[in-house]
Order: sequence, then C-alpha cells, then structure tokens
Amino acid sequence: MSADPVLTLSDLATWSRPGTSLAVLGHPIKHSISPAMHNAALAGLARRDPRFADWRYFRFEVPPDDLPGALGLLRERGFHGVNLTVPHKILAFGRVAEVDAAARPVGAVNTLRAEPEGWRGFNTDGYGLAAAIRENLGWDLRGADVILLGAGGAARGAAVECLQRGCASLAIANRTPENLAVLLADLAPLAGAIPVRGFSPAAPPADLPAHALVINATSAGLRDSDPLPIDLAALHRPAAVFDMIYNPPETPLLAVAGRLGVARANGLAMLVHQGAKALEIWSGVPAAETAPTMAAAAQAALGGAGR
Repeated sequence: MSADPVLTLSDLATWSRPGTSLAVLGHPIKHSISPAMHNAALAGLARRDPRFADWRYFRFEVPPDDLPGALGLLRERGFHGVNLTVPHKILAFGRVAEVDAAARPVGAVNTLRAEPEGWRGFNTDGYGLAAAIRENLGWDLRGADVILLGAGGAARGAAVECLQRGCASLAIANRTPENLAVLLADLAPLAGAIPVRGFSPAAPPADLPAHALVINATSAGLRDSDPLPIDLAALHRPAAVFDMIYNPPETPLLAVAGRLGVARANGLAMLVHQGAKALEIWSGVPAAETAPTMAAAAQAALGGAGR
C-alpha cells in the first residue's frame, strides 16, 4: 500500500485509528499532493513537539452525493479537520454549523474544523493566492490593478480576496455573460468605492489599466489543447501574470507571458500557502512556519499530482 492510499467511505465506516486525524475529500482525489504536504509538515512538527506525534492526514474519494454522509461520519469518527477540493467547496458551504465571516462572501469553504456544535468552515484559498503572489511576484494585492480571468468558484474567491485587501481596481473577463453578470452583482456590496467591471476576453476594452496584475482563475491551460483564456498581447502591457494552475507548471498562458517578457508564476505556491493556513487553523502553528516544509514536499511529489 502506498504511503498515502486513496480511501473511501467504506474505510471511514470501520475507522478506529487513535490519535488526531485530518483528511482531504475530493472527486477525483487520487492525484492530490495535499497528503504529502501535510504529512511532511506534521512530521516536522512532531520532531520538536510531541503533541503532534499522532497527527496524520488522509485522502478520501467522495462523490458529491456522498458528501453529507461523509461529513457526518468524519465527525462520528473524531476527525479534527477536513480539507475540501473539487467539487465539494461550494456543496459544503450550506452543510456546516458555522461559516467564518471571511468565507461568507466567497460562498465556498475549503477547510473545516471540528467544533462542539459541528463543523466550522473556512476558506484559505484567498490567503494562499495573496501569499503566493507576494512570494513569487513581489506584488501586494492592496493598491493593485487586477485583471481576473474567469467567473467560477476560483475566480469568486480571488475577486473577494482582491476587494477585501483593497485592490485599486478589478476587471473580470469571462466568456459567458450571464455568469459574469451574476458575479458582478454579488461583488457590488463588497466593492464599495473600488471600481469593478466585466468584459469579454475576446474583446478587451481599450481603457483597461496598464501594468495590471493578470490572474487566471479558469481551467484553461490544464491541457495543451485548451485555448488561451485571453490574448495577453491585446492588453496594455501587463506587469505580471499569475496562473492558479500548477500542473502543468507552465501553461500556454505563462509561456506567452514569458515570450512577452512579463513576470509570471504558476499556482504551486498558492496550493502550499492555503495548505499551511489550513494547518494553522487546526493546530495553531503559524502558516509561515510550515509553508517551507510543505513547499519542499509539494515539489518532490509533483511527479504526477493535483489538489
């Protein structure tokens, strides 16, 4: 059996492990590198603090229809914390006892912590995004002009983070006008005085800000055959491009950015930092302390991966 086997609800039904258990749920989940990251961090913590000697992180394959039952079983079996990945982040939002205030505008949770009254939901993706952009590109979202690609769940989380951190402006590109309109309406109460607008990536407006930070929150780039989410050459010269995709490490969008001489980064650091923040929520250990160990483990695991 591999060090991080893929478990199912049948394993959970007979669970009897002593100690503190953590888990990630997804569908599919077999390519997740979250167990490698978290277990490396936990091993490091255990070497200097015996409280963490019995902490362990597992992955479970859970189809969407089985999520409510899985969350109930995890509580019954005494799991302390849970990460959620595709497609569970939005599905779980209405199925937890409480949602952290910062996660409510996102409408999705990726981290759960067991409380006496039930699961409490958090979203660490925004923190991961901001930390990764700062680490890899030297940018702070505060005061930045941001061009965001996409209007799905990942884009919603990114948009909320940009607005909460006080970006200078936010322009959102999406191919489906209806989805874009819904997102813009939902963001309006949060935006305040920050200018927020939408546009079609096929026809970028001429008055978009120059030297903006471009963030790709679409899935375009997971496959070589995917069309580019936007023509970077059609924008006023962007200052930097951040692609949330980390596998492949260079998407076609990042390749174009490289040819244009634009600073660029993929989403691996985002994965690392959101994971370190989740571990902080469960353990109380600051994310900055475990992120380097998680980053090294993530790099080592990327012979074939995904979360």
